[in-house]
Amino acid sequence: MSSRVVASPPPPGNVVLDVDGCLTIDGSAVPGASDALREIQRLGLRCIIATNNSTRTAVDVAHRLSGLLGVDLDPESIVTSSMAVVSLLDPTHDPVLVIGEDGIRMALSDAGITTTEDPDVARSVVVGLDRGFDYDALRRAARAVASGAALFATNDDATFPSAGPDMPGAGSILAAVEAASGRKAIVAGKPYAPMVRCVSGLLARGTTWVVGDRPETDVAFARAGGWYAVLVLTGVTSEGAAVTPSPDLIIPSVADLPRLIS
Repeated sequence: MSSRVVASPPPPGNVVLDVDGCLTIDGSAVPGASDALREIQRLGLRCIIATNNSTRTAVDVAHRLSGLLGVDLDPESIVTSSMAVVSLLDPTHDPVLVIGEDGIRMALSDAGITTTEDPDVARSVVVGLDRGFDYDALRRAARAVASGAALFATNDDATFPSAGPDMPGAGSILAAVEAASGRKAIVAGKPYAPMVRCVSGLLARGTTWVVGDRPETDVAFARAGGWYAVLVLTGVTSEGAAVTPSPDLIIPSVADLPRLIS
């Protein structure tokens, strides 16, 4: 399939890459992703990894991607939705009841924020992807929020891509917590302002290209930052699907980036 250009692409000074559905699928590298990353590095472009996956720390993401792709990645160039949500918290939100995994807990610990399992003590609730989520976790989160705790979420992606049917994402868990508590969360990850601020602080001079597989997340994120949006078709978006918001460029895969930026 040929690339579809909606607007003439300016040369990038920064490339912001999504992970799930863009660089990897089900824990395996997307074919050509390694070469794309090497070309970005060879050209001296600022490369940032921005992921809504809250389950891993930036160090874990760097280690995992470096192993899968054979390309050295600096943890300082990686932004996760856990980092974005923690940027919203202050001492008034401590302690936090967490629905999520190590990525959130480590980000909170690094910021000096404590956690609790007691809904009557929690002053805030942070919801992310939690593959061990159950009724008791829902009950505790809803009780805490109904009792006055602030409600935050790493992201509201309903699903995330896999080689088979898409898997339930953090947004599916968040929907349950919002329904049970009667409150709406403040969401931090792509495409929302906290993630935009976190990524903006890492950018070098020049135009920024945002590359990802989900229009309502990655393309909307690019629009929120005033950046150039590149949609790939290796994740949740298939060829011929209705795409809203519209990207500036649609390409089959991240593997097609080198010929566009070289």
